[in-house]
Amino acid sequence: MIERLRRWLRDPPPALAFELSGEGIAMARRGRPPRVTFQPLRSGVLAPSPLRDNVLDADELAAQIRALVGPRETRRRNDAVLILPDASVRVVVLDFDSFPSSIAEQLALVRFRVRKGLPFDLDSAALSYAVQPADGRRVEVVVAAAPLEIVSRYEAPFRACGLAPGLVTTSTLAALELVGEPGSAVLMKLSGRFLTISVTEAGRLRLLRWIELGELSREEILGPLFPTLAYAEDELGARPGKILLSGFEALTETVCGELEREVGIPCEPLRSRFGEVRSFNAGLLGWLETVEELKAA
Repeated sequence: MIERLRRWLRDPPPALAFELSGEGIAMARRGRPPRVTFQPLRSGVLAPSPLRDNVLDADELAAQIRALVGPRETRRRNDAVLILPDASVRVVVLDFDSFPSSIAEQLALVRFRVRKGLPFDLDSAALSYAVQPADGRRVEVVVAAAPLEIVSRYEAPFRACGLAPGLVTTSTLAALELVGEPGSAVLMKLSGRFLTISVTEAGRLRLLRWIELGELSREEILGPLFPTLAYAEDELGARPGKILLSGFEALTETVCGELEREVGIPCEPLRSRFGEVRSFNAGLLGWLETVEELKAA
């Protein structure tokens, strides 16, 4: 997914990127240095979900987008990057003994594999997939799917403001650019009540799942981590070398200490050279990292 993002950004990248969450809208404007701003949203404007409408007040969302962007950009059509909450999109990693070269056959095979595991109708969903770099074993394909109605409702307020979402991705998929670990790592990303856990190995995504927490407690946080570590040890043949945290804010140090004592793996916060990684901007800062890497290439 990151490689596909890089290829798309060579076109060149849009000047504006937005990350949406229940907390608000984070916006990045490319420049030297890039400018990152945040506009809070009142409760009830957005409610991330894979099944229900996420945009509960489209007019309010559009008004806040205009406040962020300013009148100059909203008077003309501009391409933009749109980063959605993890909970609004289902992301899975599929593995195949072999993968066809025909795009039509690839799509048919991917749709066949993901159909049964989705909580929504695939025939009325947006679906995208990317083949990860091969390692000489099975072929791994990252698949993202979401109901078309949910995606279109997210896009509509931006189009009303003269912004065309040329690329739509998810917060964790974009934030993975900040991981940067040469070996395997676990990223635990908290946004509102949703905890997303992903496992990467040498830049390849091996697992991504999100859980809606009942409460922010030790048991709720550690519970999903143990089966994730067991999966990583079984699939990768070794324990992940590091655990990274995003979105835990003031609890980061406490949670890191607890994790290190419980599982014996080094833990630290996710970091970006463009600012502090918060619960509402991790994907946005990951996108900026991708853009800067392309400039340097």
